[in-house]
Amino acid sequence: MAKIVKETIHAKGIDIGIYTTNFENEFISLTDIAKYRNEDDPRFVIQNWMRNRNTIEFLGVWEELHNPDFNRVQFEAVKKEAGLNRFVMTPTKWITQMKAIGIVSKAGRYGGTYAHSDIAMSFATWISPEFQLYIMKDYRRLKTDENSRLSLNWNLNREISKLNYRIHTDAIKDNLIPPELTPAQVAYTYANEADMLNVVLFGKTAKQWKDENPTVKGNMRDVATLNQLLVLANLESYNAVLISQGKNQKERMELLRKLAVQQIHTLENVSLNNLPKLENETID
Repeated sequence: MAKIVKETIHAKGIDIGIYTTNFENEFISLTDIAKYRNEDDPRFVIQNWMRNRNTIEFLGVWEELHNPDFNRVQFEAVKKEAGLNRFVMTPTKWITQMKAIGIVSKAGRYGGTYAHSDIAMSFATWISPEFQLYIMKDYRRLKTDENSRLSLNWNLNREISKLNYRIHTDAIKDNLIPPELTPAQVAYTYANEADMLNVVLFGKTAKQWKDENPTVKGNMRDVATLNQLLVLANLESYNAVLISQGKNQKERMELLRKLAVQQIHTLENVSLNNLPKLENETID
């Protein structure tokens, strides 16, 4: 499981928690937002919101757009009851009956009811349009800071990777390219070594990636994560050393793979399975 990243935004004196595992699908605390209306019993505010027919219809549309496993049959039955005096809906009931993914109930350190940012903003508007604007203001501030930070780090690591690539190509030129090779053979040697690193780190060659992503601009390194770029730069430097030591490609692949696994594990603290497996690979 990916590491949970916890952030906090502030609106009119209320701290509102956000968590994410991929920096894209962020879930905002409905429990914290509800404290603006009822600090002592925010659950009651959430349940009251979920009794509303318009809320049920909105949640249903959101799930239909994002959740292929959404229980549409059960949703139609619930929608008919929504808004009636006897109708009761809770986050847990919604999640269980509809197989919903837009709302989650969490226990423990980050406990409470959370919802995807789309849904959380709708909930905040229902509570108070003014309060929702304060939330959006700080939420945008958070995203601007985050995007700036990520962009700076990504560009830095990409430049480091490019610089190390020069060290890498110089080692290839000095040790792997005899004078009698044709220009085409020289180009193949460079490409072959670059693709070896692609396979070690990404589990596929540049051509395989492009065939799988024909509409994406650039190459696989242009869309790599921060940690992948950092590890790639280290692999290029290490491969240059191994080439200078006279090790063949099979030996170098084994050593580079071990380094990639170790460094990805250190940087991201994830299972080794998050790295793509190589054919016939075994990890000690």
